[in-house]
Amino acid sequence: MAHVTVHRNDIDLTAPTLVEGLPGIGLVGKIAADHLVETLGMTHYASCHCDGLAEVAVFEEGTREYRPPVRLYADESRDLLVLQSDVPVSPSAADEFAGCLTGWLADHDVTPLYLSGLPAEKDGVPALYGIASGDGDAVLDEHDIAAPAEGGVVSGPTGALLYQAGREGLGAVGLVVESSRNFPDPEAARVLLVDGIEPIAGLDVDTDRLVEQAEEISEAREELARRMETAQDESTKAQPMGMYQ
Repeated sequence: MAHVTVHRNDIDLTAPTLVEGLPGIGLVGKIAADHLVETLGMTHYASCHCDGLAEVAVFEEGTREYRPPVRLYADESRDLLVLQSDVPVSPSAADEFAGCLTGWLADHDVTPLYLSGLPAEKDGVPALYGIASGDGDAVLDEHDIAAPAEGGVVSGPTGALLYQAGREGLGAVGLVVESSRNFPDPEAARVLLVDGIEPIAGLDVDTDRLVEQAEEISEAREELARRMETAQDESTKAQPMGMYQ
């Protein structure tokens, strides 16, 4: 049965903000989410056991303990949740996953921030745009995050999450940043953090490392990026609709 299993009942969250970090274009969401989990020393709080997710065991160097591929991390003092995923979520599973997670978020009074890259030839600092459902629009107004400059579509599992939030009346925010189409983009992830996630969630996170270690981060995500490129239908991304679409 699809569900989210909470492992830490000793962590008390009031009305938390969720930062979603599914792999997608430029891996911007994943890089941002991983950075928050590592920098803030967040705690593995829950695991997603939703229909269609890859049933694999993820392990790390130097430890025998393995974990499921899609997890929620928590920071009680900041009333913060981060969704971390080590595998792409297939479009064939996106609807089931979105329904499973959105139901849990609504039950726990969570405001989700969904993240997506917009393939673009960047000129200077990548542009950041915001889209929203319900109360999310007021959040974007409060922090002066601009509406998109042109129409488009957020596809993949993040698009399914946004769709499900609107369908269920859950206030949600989508942050869309210009990013590299084919390579990990720590610069775009930093824009997401500094101009979007930090002000909305009330965080103050050191992001200098994302710039200083951009090459290291890119190498560490290289294999996942190649997998995303060869299975583009598994990729979350935003894209312009174009005149005839």
